Amino acid sequence: MTKSILSVILTVFFSISLFADPVQDLIKKSGDTKDYPGADLLVIYDSTLVDVQETGLSYVSNSTLYKVLTPAGALKVSTIKFDYDPQSAFVEIKKAVIYKKDGEIIELDVNKVMDYPAPAYMIYWGARQKMIEIGRLEPGDAVEVEMFRKGFTYALLYDDGDDKYIPPMKGHFYDIVEFWSEDPVREKYYEVKIPESKTVQYKVYNGEMDVTEDVANGKKVYSFCARDITKIKREPHMVAFSDIALKLLISTSPDWESKSRWFYGVNEDYGSFKSTPEIDEKVAEILEGAKDEMDSVSRLTHWVADNMRYSGISMGEGEGFTLHSGDMNFTDRCGVCKDKAGMLVTMLRAAGFESYPAMTMAGSRIDRIPADQFNHCVTIAKLSDNKYHLLDPTWVPFVRELWSSREQQQNYHMGLPEGADLKETPLSPPEDHYFRITGVSELHPDGTMEGEFTLTAEGQSDATIRGMFVRSRKSTWDSRIRTEIFKISPGIQILELDYGNDPYDYSDPVMIKVKYKIPGYALVTDEEVIFTPVVARHLFKNGMSHLYFETDRKTREYPFRDRCSRLVELQETVSLPEYNEVVYLPDSSSSDGPGASFEGGYALGSGKLILNEKAVFKKRVYEPEDWESFREAVASQNKYAEEPIILRIKNID
Repeated sequence: MTKSILSVILTVFFSISLFADPVQDLIKKSGDTKDYPGADLLVIYDSTLVDVQETGLSYVSNSTLYKVLTPAGALKVSTIKFDYDPQSAFVEIKKAVIYKKDGEIIELDVNKVMDYPAPAYMIYWGARQKMIEIGRLEPGDAVEVEMFRKGFTYALLYDDGDDKYIPPMKGHFYDIVEFWSEDPVREKYYEVKIPESKTVQYKVYNGEMDVTEDVANGKKVYSFCARDITKIKREPHMVAFSDIALKLLISTSPDWESKSRWFYGVNEDYGSFKSTPEIDEKVAEILEGAKDEMDSVSRLTHWVADNMRYSGISMGEGEGFTLHSGDMNFTDRCGVCKDKAGMLVTMLRAAGFESYPAMTMAGSRIDRIPADQFNHCVTIAKLSDNKYHLLDPTWVPFVRELWSSREQQQNYHMGLPEGADLKETPLSPPEDHYFRITGVSELHPDGTMEGEFTLTAEGQSDATIRGMFVRSRKSTWDSRIRTEIFKISPGIQILELDYGNDPYDYSDPVMIKVKYKIPGYALVTDEEVIFTPVVARHLFKNGMSHLYFETDRKTREYPFRDRCSRLVELQETVSLPEYNEVVYLPDSSSSDGPGASFEGGYALGSGKLILNEKAVFKKRVYEPEDWESFREAVASQNKYAEEPIILRIKNID
C-alpha cells in the first residue's frame, strides 16, 4: 500500500515536471518586490528578432513578458500600446496571454485589438496606435505580448504594397536599440539577420553587453543581449538618456558622406526647392533695400520664421526625409521644421544664394554610426566667405539670432552634392548672450526704497525677455512686466515703465526701464535697517535659467545642460541714510572653473553702497566635472539675493 502511494506520487511528480509550462516556471522564479525594491513592474524578458531583406525592408518580431509586482504595476500593463505610422509601417499584435499567479492561463482574443489615431499635438501626420486591453491584474500575475512589425518609423513617399515599408535610403538598414528601461529588465535580447551582400557596422554605447556574430543561410546574424538592467536614477537637468544609457546602433550605410549625398539627392529629385513667380516676387519684396549679404539672409530667415506657422498636417507625398515643395509651403504658410527649412532654402536660392537642408538632433547627441538619429531639419547657406552658415527658421521666430544658440554643442548633418561628414555646432561665447541690469536707488530712513533700473539682453537672453512680449497679446504686456516686478515686493509702486523699441523690431537688443517706489521695503528697527538691493533680488529670473538649478547636490554622475551659455552682469548704486556702522555685509565672492566663473561683492563709500556681480556660464552642455564651478557661481549669485545688509543707523526718528 505504501509503495503504491509512493509510486503514484512519483508518477504525478514526473508528469507535472515533464509537461510544466516553462513560462510559468520562469515567472515563479523571477522574483518579487523583495528582489526589486521600489519597482512596480518587472520585464522578465524582451526579445526582438529582425529579418532584413535585400531591399532594406525588415520584418520584426517581438515578445515581451511582464510580471506585476505592485498594484501600480498592474495599472501600467492594463493596456498595452504600439505606435506606428501607416504610411511607413505595419503593426500586428499576434498574441497576448495572461498568466495568473494561481496557475490559470488566459489567452486574449487579438481580434479585439483596437486601432485608433494616436494622440497628437501640433503634428498631425496620421500616426496611429494599436492597443490591446489586458484588464485587471494582481501582483504576481504576468502578461506576455507578441507583436509583428514591418517597416520603419519615418515616412518618405507613399506607394502601394510592401514598397512603402522599405526605408528611405533604399537597400540599407539601420536600427537604434535602447537597452534602458523605466522598469527593471532581467534580460533583453536583440537579434538581426542581414544579407551577406551588405556591409554592417555597429557599436554598443554607454556600457557592455554580450555580442555574437554568425553566418547562416546566406545571412549575417548578429545578436546582442543585456541582463539585469536597472532603472537609471534621474538627475535634474541631465542630458538625454540616449547620451548616457546602454544602447546599440547598427547600420549598413557605409559612412556619413553617403548619407549626405543621399539626403541631397532625394530632395533635388523630388524638386523640393523649385521657385515660382509668386515666390520670386515675395523674395524681391523682402530684399528691397537690403544693405548687404547678411542683411538679405537675415530678412529671408526672419520672414520664414515669423510668417510660417508651426503645424504639421498630413499632406500626402513628401513626409519624413523628403521636404515638401516650396510652392506648397508658400501657399499653406504652415508646416513643421522641414517645411520651414525647405521654404528658406527655396527663397535663398531664389535670391541667388547657394543653400541646402541639413538634419540635426535637438536635445541629444548623434553618434558616429550613420543611423538616422535625427528629429529636426535646418537650413545652411554658403556665403561670400566660402563657409556654410547654419540658419534655423523654426527656432528663431521673433529672435535676433539666425541660428539659435540653444542648439550649440549639437551635431548636424548637411545634405550636399559632394557629401559631408557629421559636424558639431561650436560653443557660443557667453558675452553674445548677456543679461544686464543696472540700477540706481535711494534708501530712505523710514525704509522706503526709490529708484530705477534698466534691463538689457542679447542673444538667447534677449529671446527669453523679448518672448514676454511677442508670445503674448499686446494688451497684457504691462501686466506681465508688473507681475515680474511685484515679485520683489507686492507694495511696489511703478512710476514709469518703458520698453524702448517695439519688441517686434529686431534691430536693437531688448530693453526694459523701470522707475519705482517701494514703501516699507527695508525692515527698520529702533537701531537697524535691513535690506537687499533690488537688482540683487533675481529680477526677471526667467532670463537666468541657471538660477533654477538646485545647489544642494554636491556631485553629478551624468552630464547636464542649461538653456544656453550666458553672461550675467548686475550693478546697483544705493544712496544710504546716515548710519553708524555696518553690522553685516555679505563677503565678496570669486571663483573660476571649466563650467562657470563668478566675481561679486559690495563696496561702501561716500554714503553709497555699490553692488557688482558678474557670472559667466560657459557652455550649454556640461560635463560632471563642470558642476563644481557651475554650482559655486549659482550659489554665489543666490547669496547676494538671500543675505541682507544690516546697518546700525542714527537719527531714526
